[in-house]
Amino acid sequence: MFADSARIIIKSGKGGDGHVSFRREKYVPNGGPDGGDGGKGGDVIFQVDEGLNTLSDFRHRRKYAAQPGEEGRKRNCHGKNGEDIIIKVPEGTVIKEAESGKVIADMSGDNRRQVILKGGRGGNGNQHYATSTMQAPKYAQPGQPSIELEVILELKVIADVGLVGFPNVGKSTLLSRVTNADPKIANYHFTTLNPNLGVVDLDDAKGFVIADIPGLIEGASEGVGLGHAFLKHIERTKIMIHMVDAASTEGRDPIADIYAINKELEAYNPDLARKPQVIAANKIDAIYVEEGSENPVERLKNEFEPKGIRVFPISAVSGQGLKELLYYVSELLQASDSEPVVFQQEYFPEMAAFKDEPFSVEYDEEENEYVVEGPKIEKMLGYTNIESEKGFLFFQNFLKEQGILEKLEELGIQEGDTVRMYGLSFDYYK
Repeated sequence: MFADSARIIIKSGKGGDGHVSFRREKYVPNGGPDGGDGGKGGDVIFQVDEGLNTLSDFRHRRKYAAQPGEEGRKRNCHGKNGEDIIIKVPEGTVIKEAESGKVIADMSGDNRRQVILKGGRGGNGNQHYATSTMQAPKYAQPGQPSIELEVILELKVIADVGLVGFPNVGKSTLLSRVTNADPKIANYHFTTLNPNLGVVDLDDAKGFVIADIPGLIEGASEGVGLGHAFLKHIERTKIMIHMVDAASTEGRDPIADIYAINKELEAYNPDLARKPQVIAANKIDAIYVEEGSENPVERLKNEFEPKGIRVFPISAVSGQGLKELLYYVSELLQASDSEPVVFQQEYFPEMAAFKDEPFSVEYDEEENEYVVEGPKIEKMLGYTNIESEKGFLFFQNFLKEQGILEKLEELGIQEGDTVRMYGLSFDYYK
């Protein structure tokens, strides 16, 4: 069974508690503290498995927990570290925090293995707390608590080209003809239920991966029909081929179909509607033009080519026009950004663990700048690459969500004023 989403609970291992004990040996009266440290809790690690292509395994198991660290022991013995748990997922899996829907990790591109939840640090044994005035401390540090998190796994297809269109326009037939894919082909109104991927090999041109995405119906952006299951699979594609039934064999208007698809793309994610598009006007071998009527392919060209969208008349059954379409798509890909679409991290589980930690916002009159400090600020700076545009925007959103920008405004900050955070200085602009 194909499954492209799953909801599971993950839990890191609690750190082992430090131990309280004292040396008790013959001929050694008043032995000092010898309590060992607790072991570190296990991490929750996600890893790409090339042999997986669905998330169906997660239908049978919902909870995944790493081992806790063992308590420290006497004679300065360190507690055993808890074992990590490695969760294997197919390439292209996006891990999101369930409540907010924010991205924790995208298991694609170079990211083959990532620690999602870190195990708790083990606590210090009482040997660390001996001083000249307290030589027999009866206190040891508890281990750090575990972190439990509900996450959503979403498998988003990794393909260069997305083949989209209403059911029964011939997408599966095209894919089977131009690639090594073997999709099931039948005349159903609800045809392909899961994406079929195939590789297009071209002579004297670079090949590409094409995905036949599940058939789209109006209202998909609102979750109607296959809804989001369709739309999330084209977020990674660089180019979209809109396939339409130019012969209107089922009475559909191909121009109206293309506008309907673009409307759903725009409603779901405006970035999708801005991707380069090509129109494949299929079933030209079935077109019958009455005398005095306009050829439907010419109608499509007149409507969309002035907008920069090329129209290619094809027959997926006979192969007519496919070569011209595929070489043009290859050229478009060569001109497009070669970087794969990877979703940036938006949610940091460690941040949630210390969300209630305090912070301070003050005005330093001597330096004429505003100073923001606190453990959560320091840790967030450590997690975020503020040199990148996305990282800096994410950090700005964090400051807003935490109420830090509001505090700065209460103190009277003006545009162009300087804000200092742990050695970094920023100019404030709304």
